[in-house]
Amino acid sequence: MNNTPNKKTDNKITEAPSNFSNLEKMSVCELLNGINQEDGQIHLAVNKAIPEIEKFVSRLIDRIKAGGRLFYLGAGTSGRLGVLDASELPPTFGVPANIVIGLIAGGEKALRSAVESAEDDPEKAWQELQDYDINENDSVLGIAASGTTPYVIGGVKKARENGLLTACITCNPDAPVSKEAEIVIEAIVGPEFVTGSTRLKAGTAQKMILNMITTSLMIKLGRVKGNKMVNMQLTNKKLVERGTLMIMDELKLDKETSKSLLLEHGSVKKAIEAYKKA
Repeated sequence: MNNTPNKKTDNKITEAPSNFSNLEKMSVCELLNGINQEDGQIHLAVNKAIPEIEKFVSRLIDRIKAGGRLFYLGAGTSGRLGVLDASELPPTFGVPANIVIGLIAGGEKALRSAVESAEDDPEKAWQELQDYDINENDSVLGIAASGTTPYVIGGVKKARENGLLTACITCNPDAPVSKEAEIVIEAIVGPEFVTGSTRLKAGTAQKMILNMITTSLMIKLGRVKGNKMVNMQLTNKKLVERGTLMIMDELKLDKETSKSLLLEHGSVKKAIEAYKKA
């Protein structure tokens, strides 16, 4: 049995053969340690991409302030990650749902199950973007682990041709999508633990980068104060409790008063501002 890294390949692409062999013969502990060992490379790959991530976020800030939006384009895992990131921003930062919009090849159905051949149409993404009355302040970020997805490549290409800011996230060097995007974010994580399963290292790297992009963007747009989510939506008891504690910490008030302020004004930020003006 071979359950140690196999050094026979140093290929950088995500579809290259795994560094491990005979996975089915490994114990559960060996499998978990192997996956964890591979995952240790992800943050290093993402770190190398920070200059390009910074370039993209820096340009996004002014475009969003001018009324622009950020659109994610992806298929499969990449598409689901984009939709996930976009959907978490309104409750976390209190922004409208139309600031960051995730589009996935195959539409809503593709979030839960594969939609046959949905990603193979290079014209479809741009057609879908037309439903949003695209303007010159909008930006498009294509997400494709392999960098070969026609849906993403076609959408990014057409967006750039029409004057939008474009970027891509890919985990393969010099991928086809990189030739179409203005800003190229490459997180070269190498072969997956299970050969070709880009839901693993590649998916994690993409999620990390999306977190970095939108969290830093929201902070620079004033949606965070200090280190707190002062604009979060109060959608459940847990978040009301969290907001109450933030107000208690900021204003040095008792819990009952803090909660009353929060519920009256609807957000931590508005509650704090109202109290300080009183």
